[in-house]
Amino acid sequence: MTILDRLRQGITTASAEQTRALATELAATLPADTTLALHGDLGVGKTTFVQGLAHGLGVREQVTSPTFAIYTVYRGAGRTLIHLDAYRLENAAQVESLLLEEFLVSPWILAVEWPEKIGDWLSPTARHLTLSIVEGDQHRIMLQ
Repeated sequence: MTILDRLRQGITTASAEQTRALATELAATLPADTTLALHGDLGVGKTTFVQGLAHGLGVREQVTSPTFAIYTVYRGAGRTLIHLDAYRLENAAQVESLLLEEFLVSPWILAVEWPEKIGDWLSPTARHLTLSIVEGDQHRIMLQ
């Protein structure tokens, strides 16, 4: 069973390390120019998940939430990771003013936290992942 098949069924992780490892595994399977829409409330592990993606793409920088910067661009081994936190955005027009397209030079992965804030801007081919807390410190990640 592939990582995508497992994610469609939902995967539960018991630690931040397991969440990062899962995202690291996923990063290796993503085709070039992929958008990941990361849904979930505050504290469910979206940034932790992006840290794992970055590791899987060979990013050496520390990955943190770009809430106040809105987005951060990381150069990996052969791919660029763009981490967008849309929490403070109110509409798709604000995303367009960020000039993200300048950084979408193939091959790239765009990880969007709070995608519901900019739904009209997202590509129809975006892969939607929902992250949630299920019990105590356990988190669930499911591909829609």
